[in-house]
Amino acid sequence: MPVLIVLGIIALIIVWVISLYNGLVRLRNRRQNAFADIDVQLRQRHDLVPQLVDTVKGYASHEKELLTRITEARTAAMSATSIDGKIVAEQQLSAALSGLRVQVEAYPDLKANQNFLQLQEELSDIENKLAAARRFFNGATTEYNNAVESFPGNLVARNFGFAKEIMFDLGTDTRKQMEEPPKIQF
Repeated sequence: MPVLIVLGIIALIIVWVISLYNGLVRLRNRRQNAFADIDVQLRQRHDLVPQLVDTVKGYASHEKELLTRITEARTAAMSATSIDGKIVAEQQLSAALSGLRVQVEAYPDLKANQNFLQLQEELSDIENKLAAARRFFNGATTEYNNAVESFPGNLVARNFGFAKEIMFDLGTDTRKQMEEPPKIQF
C-alpha cells in the first residue's frame, strides 16, 4: 500500500512537471509568433524606407549624412538574425527615421510633394501597426517571463533551459527624444 502511494505521488509530480514544461513551451512559442507579426511590419517598413529616402534625396541633396545613416540602419535591421539583434537594429532605424522627420521640416516644397506625403502616410500607418505588434509582443514576453521567473515554474524553467527574454522597447536614444518637449512652430 505505501508503495502505491509513493508511486502515485511520483506520477503526480511527473504530470505536474510535464504540464509546467508544456506551458512554458506554449508561452515561448506565443512570444516567437508575436515577433513574427512584428517581422511582417518590419518588412513593409524596410521596403518603404528606400522609396522615402529617394524622394527626400531629390529635395535635400545636402542631407547626405542623415540619408546614409537611415540606409545603413535599414541594412543592419534587415540583416539581423536573432530576435535580440532585430530589436537593437530596429531601435537604431527608428531613431534615424525620427531624425529624418525633423530634417523634413526645413523643406516646405518636400512637405507639399504628393509622393512624399503618401510615403509619409504609409510609413505612419506601418509605424502604428508596428506599435500594436510590439505591444502584443511585449505582452507575450511579459507572460513568458512571469512563468519563467515565478515559483514553481522557475524550477522547471531553469532545468530545461528556459530563460528570461528581453522586451521590445524604444531604446535609449529614442526614449531621450521622446522625453524632450515637442517644438511647435507657426
